[in-house]
Amino acid sequence: MDSTFRRPYLWLCALLAIYAALLIAYSQTLAFTFDESYHLLAAQLIGDGRTPYLDFCFPQTPLNAYWNALWLQVFGQTWRVPHFFEALLTIAALGLITDYAYRRFPVAEWRFVAGLTALCTFGLSAHVFTYGSLQAYGMCLLGLAAAFRMAPRAVERESAIAAALVGCFASVAAAASLLTFTAAPVFLLWILYYNRAGKRWLKFAAFAVGAAVPFAPVWVLFARGFSQTWFNLFRYHVYFRRLYWPETTRHDLEILTGWIDSGQALLLGLLAIAGLAFVLRRSGWSSAQRSEYVLSAWLAAVLAATVGRAHPTFARYFLLTAPFAAILAAAGLYAIVSRVLDAPRPLWPVWLLAFLFALGLGKALNDRAGGDSWPQYEKIAAKVQQVTAKDAVVFGDEPIYFLTHRAPPPGYELSYTHKVVLPPAEGALMHILTEAQVKAQVRSGIFETAYSCDEGDEDTYGVKGVYREHAAVEGCVVYWGVVKK
Repeated sequence: MDSTFRRPYLWLCALLAIYAALLIAYSQTLAFTFDESYHLLAAQLIGDGRTPYLDFCFPQTPLNAYWNALWLQVFGQTWRVPHFFEALLTIAALGLITDYAYRRFPVAEWRFVAGLTALCTFGLSAHVFTYGSLQAYGMCLLGLAAAFRMAPRAVERESAIAAALVGCFASVAAAASLLTFTAAPVFLLWILYYNRAGKRWLKFAAFAVGAAVPFAPVWVLFARGFSQTWFNLFRYHVYFRRLYWPETTRHDLEILTGWIDSGQALLLGLLAIAGLAFVLRRSGWSSAQRSEYVLSAWLAAVLAATVGRAHPTFARYFLLTAPFAAILAAAGLYAIVSRVLDAPRPLWPVWLLAFLFALGLGKALNDRAGGDSWPQYEKIAAKVQQVTAKDAVVFGDEPIYFLTHRAPPPGYELSYTHKVVLPPAEGALMHILTEAQVKAQVRSGIFETAYSCDEGDEDTYGVKGVYREHAAVEGCVVYWGVVKK
């Protein structure tokens, strides 16, 4: 590695290391979303010997849950452990994309600017930073980034090994979250269309074999309980997912038009479009070089369409498009700056871009300040532990079950499922309780302790008439001391 390559590359590595420290620090303090709690609870239940789908409802592909279960067993039952490892996966994905932009950008003197552009537009994305250490986003980002890095080798080499690895990495993302399942067909079609060496049919077969490996737990679960697995992976999402979010269509329209109010989204989108137009029409780059940017564009577009149709969708889902939009943005910045400014490699435009993205991230973090966090739930969990006997049953939701390491009663592993109504026999098979069944159980006094963060729950479940004692903790109320009937 000569000095002209090494010195700017080391600068990028240093900036990535600073970013890594900031993301890990955030992951260990403020990173939180309520939905991650049922992912963590599922991992904890797996560690306790229970099987997703067969023993509890978990409408997600299970790879990330098994991954978290491993680390929870090794390092302890705390939310900080999965956060740390998910943050590492996001950092690794960012490193792969930054390295790609630096090494593969066709204009040699612009490679540092290209790498820095990718680092800023991907890493400083508000959604990537705030959610990159939560749920399965880190595993999805790394799987997609690794598949992308391997894809050029799959078309350049006669061996089918690279195609198998692309299939495996893309499938890792899908096995962590169904939001990414459409990326694998894009990679496969791109490899077959642009293949320059070796036999297409052999690469197709290798890709399929590689893609099947990360889904090994799913194949086993299908064999052990086809109905339960089919329900969790397909039926729930098609028929029941929208139940827990009122006015789903209106909500989706607000999310899909939210980019209008996002400076980061507008800037990244415009740069990505400019980059794609430049690569296809004016770049003069080789067909092989252009094809990689075409792959980036297709991945960004297909993933955006997929998460946009999740129904309900959420703005954070679109972070999955960030790696590929960032690659196009690097080309877009080059196209604009090289055309407007008469300078070989001006740095101030990319530093201005980084400043604008940092402002956007700062605004997003400020908007989230004061929201729910794991330390707040830890205080509630501590009160629950204080007033509840060791083996007693608690009425709560996923964060409290996870933090207290108390196994939820059957049917309470995922609170969203209480809105699902199935025939009694099928509901029992899927481990689902209806809202009416939950109300009846709470009012019967079988739970020694209950807690609520919603005033409406007090009337819905009638907890005030069931318990003698209560205490307010972090804006929620813990109830205990069942009234004898």
